[in-house]
Amino acid sequence: MPDFPSLTPEHLATAVILLDDELRIAYINPAAEHLFDVSGKNLFGHPVLQAFTDTGQLSNAMQHAIRDSASYIEHDLTLGTHAHGKLHLRCAATPIQLEKRCLLLEFHPIDRPLKLAREEQMLDQTQANRLLLRNLAHEIKNPLGGIRGAAQLLEQELEKPALREYTQVIVQEADRLRSLMEKLLLPQNASHYSALNIHEVLERVRSVVLAEMPARLTIQRDYDISLPALIGDKEQLIQAMLNIVRNAAQAMQGNGNIILRTRIARQVTLVKRRHRLAVMVQIIDNGPGIPLELQDKIFYPLVSGRADGHGLGLTLAQDYVNQHHGAIEFDSEPGRTCFTVMLPLP
Repeated sequence: MPDFPSLTPEHLATAVILLDDELRIAYINPAAEHLFDVSGKNLFGHPVLQAFTDTGQLSNAMQHAIRDSASYIEHDLTLGTHAHGKLHLRCAATPIQLEKRCLLLEFHPIDRPLKLAREEQMLDQTQANRLLLRNLAHEIKNPLGGIRGAAQLLEQELEKPALREYTQVIVQEADRLRSLMEKLLLPQNASHYSALNIHEVLERVRSVVLAEMPARLTIQRDYDISLPALIGDKEQLIQAMLNIVRNAAQAMQGNGNIILRTRIARQVTLVKRRHRLAVMVQIIDNGPGIPLELQDKIFYPLVSGRADGHGLGLTLAQDYVNQHHGAIEFDSEPGRTCFTVMLPLP
């Protein structure tokens, strides 16, 4: 790192990156390392446009600053990172003269207020979804009792044993649906919380989906095995993760690649509460992506991108994650969709 005695950016909360005259990274302060979740040692000497993705706006800001020999501010810059996907930032590019002509980049995240507003909206939506599902379950449960009773009466009138197999199927399926409706009607405090390993949850999901899908589907593991135990309802978390992974596999028609990634997240705000540590689970697929017209309402009940979809999978996943005081969000474009589930650690 060059010697800049007049600069003391280590103590700044602002993320700062200093570029040399060839636009290579000469210095990155701790705030920038934290923001982009990178080590400065790994970036020194690398062209800044190769250190990130989606660098079109950043390149434009640097060109303006160099051309005009003046500071240029981009108030809404989208920059892709390998750790967090896309970040929304305010960026100031300023030419400065040290031993050589350099370019100073300052980054201020604007994700936080947007994220808090989105989480508040999602919390309200989850409450509305839960009420809708409970009403729907109540309405379905009543006629199921009539269907089951009618099948039993019909079975008594049938003389051929072979025909009774069909009525047994009706009774068994009615019982299964009734059990599902009762689960939807259970209060939140009926959950069974205990210490669990998130990787056991993901391994169960992986085995189920691979058994359902053809051999053309691959599910890769990218686990941080040092993660501590969660406190949660194992069955609910299995169902939440299963719904997300199954959706991804079905969107790719069983032909593609899914990555299950776990990491530790530090100092995160979930459902208006600050947590020192959280488990981050990312489910990444290389499918066609979520259509733009569905992205704002993908967690709504009965909204599905498939003609044969019922549109309840992601709604239930969001509800279960919310009951664990966590958050779920996604980023999608053709060729890459990433669902991120954050679950606070005790």
